[in-house]
Amino acid sequence: MTTILVLNGPNLGRLGSREPDVYGAANLDDLRVMLVAAAPAGVSVDLRQTDDEAELIHWIYEAVDEGMPVILNPAAFTHYSYALRDAAALVTKAGLPLIEVHISNPHARETFRHTSVVSAVATGVIAGLGFDSYRLALDFVTRRPA
Repeated sequence: MTTILVLNGPNLGRLGSREPDVYGAANLDDLRVMLVAAAPAGVSVDLRQTDDEAELIHWIYEAVDEGMPVILNPAAFTHYSYALRDAAALVTKAGLPLIEVHISNPHARETFRHTSVVSAVATGVIAGLGFDSYRLALDFVTRRPA
């Protein structure tokens, strides 16, 4: 069984109630249900959320140590967390995919959201497609040759 870590950063635990005009009305439980249903046989989805930068970094270390692909929505950490960027680089340097995802399109929002310190070390970036950003990342990761 292959496990894919789906990691979500700060404020994403408030999905469904936080700015539904930007992020939609669905919550993390809805996202989990969608991804589990979309995962092919033999693939499990481990979806997690934290508002704590250190916890998120330790989960990325876990992915490297256990050989797990990562789908990462760094949320606000996207724009300034060099510690998260350096941890994310460990994933791709280990030969594992790390897909950066965003529910909204950061480039269509405030200027400070236009910069990602994570993108340069990610395998790829999918943004602006709502929860489909995650589904497309899951599709890529599961079809990628080992």
